[in-house]
Amino acid sequence: MELRVLKYFLAVAREGNMSKAAESLHVTQPTLSKQISDLEWELGTPLFFRNKQGKPLVLTEAGKILQKRGTDIAEMISKTENDVRSLLNEEVSGEISVGCAESKNMSYFADALVALQKVYPKIRCNLFSGDTSDIIGKLDSGLLDFAVIVQNVDLEKYNCISFPAKDRWGVIMKKNSPLAKKEAVELNDLLDLPLICSRQSLREDLPKWFGETLNRMNIVATSNLPYNAGVLAQSNVGYLLMFEGLVDINEETCLCFRPLKPELTTDMHLIWRRGQEFTKCAELLLSEVRKVFLNV
Repeated sequence: MELRVLKYFLAVAREGNMSKAAESLHVTQPTLSKQISDLEWELGTPLFFRNKQGKPLVLTEAGKILQKRGTDIAEMISKTENDVRSLLNEEVSGEISVGCAESKNMSYFADALVALQKVYPKIRCNLFSGDTSDIIGKLDSGLLDFAVIVQNVDLEKYNCISFPAKDRWGVIMKKNSPLAKKEAVELNDLLDLPLICSRQSLREDLPKWFGETLNRMNIVATSNLPYNAGVLAQSNVGYLLMFEGLVDINEETCLCFRPLKPELTTDMHLIWRRGQEFTKCAELLLSEVRKVFLNV
């Protein structure tokens, strides 16, 4: 399979339309159609369901697999090209890819990045947010230079620097909620209340605090990023269990934060693969991270 043909396929999958994909690729529609047909013949399976004219193209199961793997392949090639080009420049420049969990403690990482870019302004950092499984998958495949995660680290596979602060768990709720009158929220306070949390926390963190009671809790919604979860809490869908500092809370908003009691905290780590070959940009960033973290 040629990279050019893979990019053609990804464009058709993205657009859902052969004509629009051909236009974006600057090729004729017959040329593109033949390339896709040849690819399907090579793989021995259809990649799209052939719908009536004017209907969006829909991926087959094989097409979905190729789209997922092909996207990773295209990203890896692009990252490799950028890393090689950075070696050819006399001036230090290039891109660093970092997958990260959502946390206010990313401010420590931001301080390191600011210090780096003051000296090397042509270094760019690409951040990718997601849950730990998604981020580690990209790190293991080489799509990321670093990952920031909020769970225990497999030290046999990864090198690790721990952030100098922990994330504190609590409940985000409407200010007019009866629970908002309390300084801290205890387990019994949440019984029978509608709760919102992240899917990862439901697996990793909340069982430590709820114990066997977790099975009795009324989880009405889950989310993997904080903004939309905050909107749900603001709209009275439920009480949001989340790290402190991820949802905007001030005098103008209708939300407030109350910590859990007993306190529940989570460690945060910057990790990278053991034996990983770093670019010059990644080495410099890691050096700045160590300085910032050690000087806090």
